[in-house]
Amino acid sequence: MTDGQPRIYTDLADWFHLLTAPEEYAEEADFYLTTISDALGRPPRTLLELGAGGGNNAWHYKRSVQHVTLTDLSPQILERSRRINPELEHIAGDMRTLRLGRDFEAVFVHDAVSYLTTLADLEAAMRTAFVHCKKGGVALFAPDHDRENFVASTDHGGNDGSDGRALRYLEWTYDPDPADSTYSVDYAYLLHQPGQPLRSICETHVCGLFSSADWLRLLEEVGFSARALPFEHSEVPPGSMGVFVGRKRG
Repeated sequence: MTDGQPRIYTDLADWFHLLTAPEEYAEEADFYLTTISDALGRPPRTLLELGAGGGNNAWHYKRSVQHVTLTDLSPQILERSRRINPELEHIAGDMRTLRLGRDFEAVFVHDAVSYLTTLADLEAAMRTAFVHCKKGGVALFAPDHDRENFVASTDHGGNDGSDGRALRYLEWTYDPDPADSTYSVDYAYLLHQPGQPLRSICETHVCGLFSSADWLRLLEEVGFSARALPFEHSEVPPGSMGVFVGRKRG
């Protein structure tokens, strides 16, 4: 971890798109944009993404949105997004405290919201989404897990780069203490670089785990009309993940 953030978003950010490539997000990005459009009644003209990371979702949905603003806590990971989304606006900022002084028809928060480990932090991010939503606008939150659908798992993958570099990873998701509001994801990265010895790096990501009732209650309390929807993806078992959608009242 660097300054409290996982290294893959900071000093290892240059490897991020070998961990998870933009091309892998076409189906996912289409689902998010379709869900936002259905809730709004039409495709959004303006969209703010909080915790945009390397810009993998935006690389797809930007073709259908007139103005996109991407924000993230890490300047290093935003630089990865700038490389694949040079035409989009990028702003470094914390989703709990960001205030841009303007509003958008849609606010999208992908899995970066999973790094909020307290209800107070989660509510703060929801308030950020609320103040940046136009009246009648839509906010979509897509945590990796809520308490009801959490299942321990392992995964692996990685990609080869055009510059000769390659990354492979092992991912292990588990809940070391079911009595608290967090779970852990252990990562092992193998980094290949031409002319350099193989590097292996391990780190643990600590993520928040909250009930659907907590998600919906907080969204209602900050001023949204909220509902939970199933996440639809060909590689995800039906009913195993969900998203939370809020419509700003007024």
